[in-house]
Amino acid sequence: MNTLQSCARKVSVYSLIRCLSVPTVLCVLVSSASAEPREYYRINVVDADTGRGVPLVELKTTSEVSYVTDSNGIVAVNDPELMGQKVYFHVKSHGYEYPKDMFGYSGTALDVKAGGQGQIKIKRINVAERLYRITGAGIYHDSILTGSAVPLKQPLMNGLVTGQDTVEATPYKGKIFWLWGDTNRVGYPLGNFKTSSATSLLPVNGGLDPSKGVDLTYWVDKEGFSKKMIPLEGSKPTWMGGLFTMNDDKGQERLFGSYANVESDSKVNEQGLAIFNDEKAEFEKLRAFPTVLSPGGDPFLATSGGQKYLYFEPNQRVLADYQHIIDGLQYQAYTPLVAGSKNDGANTKLERGADGQLVYGWKTNTARLGRGEVKKLVEAGKMKPEESTIQFHDIATDDFVEPHGSSTYWNPFRKRWVQIFSQASGTSYLGELWFAEADTPTGPWVYARKILTHDKYTFYNPTQHPFFNQENGRLVYFEGTYTTTYSGNNERTPRYDYNQIMYRLTMDDPRLTLPVPVYRLKTDGHYELGDTISAGGKGKQVESIPFFAMPATAKPDGLTAIYANGSQLQTAPNGKPLFYALPATATDNSKPSPALTPLYEYTKGQQRWYSTNADEKGDGITRTPQPLCRVWRNPSTALALDWDTKAVDN
Repeated sequence: MNTLQSCARKVSVYSLIRCLSVPTVLCVLVSSASAEPREYYRINVVDADTGRGVPLVELKTTSEVSYVTDSNGIVAVNDPELMGQKVYFHVKSHGYEYPKDMFGYSGTALDVKAGGQGQIKIKRINVAERLYRITGAGIYHDSILTGSAVPLKQPLMNGLVTGQDTVEATPYKGKIFWLWGDTNRVGYPLGNFKTSSATSLLPVNGGLDPSKGVDLTYWVDKEGFSKKMIPLEGSKPTWMGGLFTMNDDKGQERLFGSYANVESDSKVNEQGLAIFNDEKAEFEKLRAFPTVLSPGGDPFLATSGGQKYLYFEPNQRVLADYQHIIDGLQYQAYTPLVAGSKNDGANTKLERGADGQLVYGWKTNTARLGRGEVKKLVEAGKMKPEESTIQFHDIATDDFVEPHGSSTYWNPFRKRWVQIFSQASGTSYLGELWFAEADTPTGPWVYARKILTHDKYTFYNPTQHPFFNQENGRLVYFEGTYTTTYSGNNERTPRYDYNQIMYRLTMDDPRLTLPVPVYRLKTDGHYELGDTISAGGKGKQVESIPFFAMPATAKPDGLTAIYANGSQLQTAPNGKPLFYALPATATDNSKPSPALTPLYEYTKGQQRWYSTNADEKGDGITRTPQPLCRVWRNPSTALALDWDTKAVDN
């Protein structure tokens, strides 16, 4: 589905300013005049495992007075009625926990005194680590009050911004170029609805280490507020995304981005491509795209068939040159639709081969098939659910995970394509984030692990920042919009609501080890994993994906090594394991995922194959009485594999 149409970007015209901060110099003066750091009691809330301060932790007294840690994990207490008292604080934070006492309360009592400090250690449940808030006012509010060190040049107020929706960023001319959607201001409830932008230095050029923060320099108007960056005519909001750089028709490096002039969250008046005017420091409309495909998403460069392409999402691309990017008729989608057609509800034209299977492939000027379109076609009996490539399943429960906004990039550490996506209608409506990976950008995307959870709060439009990756992609940074929008929660978190929060994901975290597809080859019936197929150029030899299993790099605790001996799979050692699986019989009382299923060996004459179907029929077919092991089922029959696409550096 089109990112600009589907992403949950909200025109928050009724939002009240939650953060009545003032510019940095005034804040410091007011702080100095009213209370010195020695007059505050400082509470440091830290990750029990890392010792790092945790932002966005609520501490609430028994009289319902709430404090929220700043980006250093600090709370400053100066309430006169609390000084000199032992004060109980309830402790709560999305994706973190604090032990409960015998009455079920999660909290602790601290001796509050001026100039003193206390520490609270909380346990992180989230796989991803919360680092800091990037936008809005008072990012280090409590740190400044307590005289604590802060990494930002403007830790309290920057560009008069109090809230910003949905980020997009890319390196441009030695800096990182950032843009956001609707932007709240400190001086009035209505702000900037024509896109805001800023720059920051790359870490290699003197910018902050991404583990510490991002020092933003906003483009501002004459009042000092974040200026309109795409001042198209009319009063309707204009949102931008899909940032990328490319040489223009004169051979000069330019910055491009998609735009959408919107009537509402679900109605787009016009969408197209804009180009940045460096002299005016604003975007100008380049061309509208009334075509079935248009730019958007999180772009990345990759090669295919010896040519360089710009991918806007894993299933949409265009040749990476100026003439092609401005021509919507040249855009391609990886889709099962008949070439040149568009989505038309139950009348959508699907391409099927002689065997009746859907034919997925790159097709010019042809619509993509999103989740909404799949539902309509399934209801109309035009396709089966298992024919869809949208097959995200919870590794723990095997429940289907409805994807929403996503961000996909090649990860050199994992040597796979990594996707971080939000879930629609999860335990919070749009506040659950998931991790998945695939051998090719088009899939197979199947098993996923939840990496972030929120308690009745939204965290949408996640975006990876590959330019911040560290240790060859072992450390991945991503952010998203934290907001009550769509959540049903009317209690907005002061300063944090409607702002961007940065997280870090460690790629060698064992919780991110997921089942990978095991491919059966046409030529010899051998079984291989994606890395050897990609390295050996065997993509066209793939016949099927009969099951999923843990990769050979997985820690073998509780797993059984499976070895390949020609087309035979066996538990007897034979070189290096091909993959790991669970023993054929459970050895403990744990409740396995419903996705786990026995794997049986079948033979017919000289042929041998393996299947999760315990009841395959046919003349001369013999099945072993006992399964070889237990593996993870493949919920999809689609073979939508783009082995030709190889990532390149931007």
